[in-house]
Amino acid sequence: MDYEQAHEDYIQHHLACRTGERRGRLERGHGHAEALFLRNVWWPLRGDFCSLHPEYEVLDWRGRSYFADFSFMPGTVKLLLEIKGYAAHVRDMDRQKYSNELNRETFLCAMGYQVISFAYDDVEQRPELCITLLRMVLSRYMTAAAPEGKVLLADREIMRYVIRQGGSIRPRDIAEYFVLDPKTVRNILHKLCEKGWLNPVKRGGGVRKVRYELARNVLDYWE
Repeated sequence: MDYEQAHEDYIQHHLACRTGERRGRLERGHGHAEALFLRNVWWPLRGDFCSLHPEYEVLDWRGRSYFADFSFMPGTVKLLLEIKGYAAHVRDMDRQKYSNELNRETFLCAMGYQVISFAYDDVEQRPELCITLLRMVLSRYMTAAAPEGKVLLADREIMRYVIRQGGSIRPRDIAEYFVLDPKTVRNILHKLCEKGWLNPVKRGGGVRKVRYELARNVLDYWE
């Protein structure tokens, strides 16, 4: 399914599940910036909208409704994603609004949420940076929920190392860090690719595997 159809189905599904102000907020609030984030950042990184909720309602410390642009809530993970334009969040913000925003984010942190904010300019002009940063954030939660009995020690430690390196490593990095011979490293990385946790990045006519990256949907296993 291409992005356009997936996005349409995604929004229609959430509209059908909502009534009243929550539906109205989605109709009004899911605009250009939010759709651009999905197209430029989320879709290239994840390839689906599973566990992603648009215009997600939470209460602030005053008991007032606040709608985050998106929430990502697989399992026990509670992430709120915001796309912030310079005008609304910096230039046109007075002192009280600024204080309220900071207090809200602190309160949400106390409630177990992590707020991740992206500048609209980066989403529009530097989406690859947003993808890299978001991949690093999401990768933090992979090992936290990993089923211990299902992952061999070597696999688990290498995956942790890949995550710490931002989701991309060279075979030489693994060999040097774990003091392993190149053949052993190749075998381990091949197994991780077969499990769908890593993807090889090839060069030289598509023959030589020079890097390995976290697979797009690898979080689904760890969730």
